[in-house]
Amino acid sequence: MRVIVTVVEKIISEAHIDIPDGLNQSAIRQHIVDRYNTGEMSTDMNIFQVEFESINAQIVQENSSRKSA
Repeated sequence: MRVIVTVVEKIISEAHIDIPDGLNQSAIRQHIVDRYNTGEMSTDMNIFQVEFESINAQIVQENSSRKSA
């Protein structure tokens, strides 16, 4: 029997980054988004917490009749 199992987890990552002084809230958001989008922040991300969300299993029917050559 073949079963396809799908596990959904929520992964919370944490990054400690330096942000220039004097930025307003909108500029801080944009700075973080820019760093994330360019991939600069992904190397700083450490998995902080993993929460199990759900698990699903689907049974796949295998073809039992095989043709011989």
